[in-house]
Amino acid sequence: MSTLIDTFIAPPCHDDVEILYQDPHILLINKPSGLLSLSGKNPQNKDSVHYRLVQQFPGCTLVHRLDFGTSGIMLVARNKAINAALCQQFSQRAVSKVYTALLCGHLQDDDGVIDAAIAKDPALFPRMSISASQGKPARSRYRVIARFYQQQEGVTLPVTRVELTPETGRTHQLRIHCQYLGHPILGCDLYGGRLLPGTEAAPRLMLHASELHFVHPVSNEPVRAYNASPF
Repeated sequence: MSTLIDTFIAPPCHDDVEILYQDPHILLINKPSGLLSLSGKNPQNKDSVHYRLVQQFPGCTLVHRLDFGTSGIMLVARNKAINAALCQQFSQRAVSKVYTALLCGHLQDDDGVIDAAIAKDPALFPRMSISASQGKPARSRYRVIARFYQQQEGVTLPVTRVELTPETGRTHQLRIHCQYLGHPILGCDLYGGRLLPGTEAAPRLMLHASELHFVHPVSNEPVRAYNASPF
């Protein structure tokens, strides 16, 4: 079996990891776009959310990850026991997430559900693929917030702002589901979010984790974290 090699080298990220909330058990942080969640195997990809946080909070662990280009809320456990409790919530789908995104084109419907299984395909690495026979079930909901036009190198292009709610947690789920819908996320290089050939559609991937709902692992109180989209 051949080993897949990720040749991606992350450019330096000069934006800070913002701490939105902290207590003795958890951290809620705002991850900047252009920063890895975890350090990569390549020593050139050492900088990451975890690498930075562990300097200040020894023993902290990431409960979940966001893609390199995605910004927004991440939940961090301050110790292993808290991590185990929070991971259980994620595995039982007791945690809900809401993302804000800008999509290429104008969506016809104001809301809807994308139900399409996602599979790893070695021939497409690092991309995923839609496969009813080989993929794992994946489901996302979308709701249109606004439809508008923006200028791209002198061309007026249609864009839709949406709220995305993943009901499962597959790799690249929202990115590939939006492509499957026919409206890829603006700035998405892997799944067709460049609006003009040979140009970057946006300065970044226009995907932001704006809400995270979970139960605090110690107080058992419901937590509804919110962080406004920067775009």
